[in-house]
Amino acid sequence: MAMTRLFQGIMTIGLLLLMGGCSVKYSVTGASIDPGAKSVNVRFIENRAPINNPTLSQNVTERLRTKVTSQTRLVQVNEDNTDYEFRGNVTGYAFSNAAVTNVDKAATSRLTVTINVTFIKRVGDKKGWTQAFTRSADFSATQLPSAVENSLLENNILPQIVDDIFNKAFANW
Repeated sequence: MAMTRLFQGIMTIGLLLLMGGCSVKYSVTGASIDPGAKSVNVRFIENRAPINNPTLSQNVTERLRTKVTSQTRLVQVNEDNTDYEFRGNVTGYAFSNAAVTNVDKAATSRLTVTINVTFIKRVGDKKGWTQAFTRSADFSATQLPSAVENSLLENNILPQIVDDIFNKAFANW
């Protein structure tokens, strides 16, 4: 009986020491933030796509800033040399046919957006990355693209792309 309690005590102390030695802290949202990190700069994401929506750059920049500051302890700072930095460009913005009927008529159309993002880490392991993130949303070909464009961006494409960028940066996915 005493041997079992001793073993349990040693295991508990060992587990506490092991957990206390970790250098990466996790937030409630699952974000992995270096303990020394305090600031982030989500730079304005420029629209360099040949075809574009005039509000897309502003919307995606604000959504990413909001997600990062609301789901981490990082503070948005508009200056160089922050602990984390996001730079990006909208490189693709296109409407296309997604499905065709048996009479060569489009049944479904698709809006596709691609954003190229560079993530810079100046703390911890300093392993940044550059990656293109692409998301699409389909709509009926009987609808005009201009009638559904803003809704597709706000409700489908932008939330998904921002989640993808956030997860790549802070969830190690």
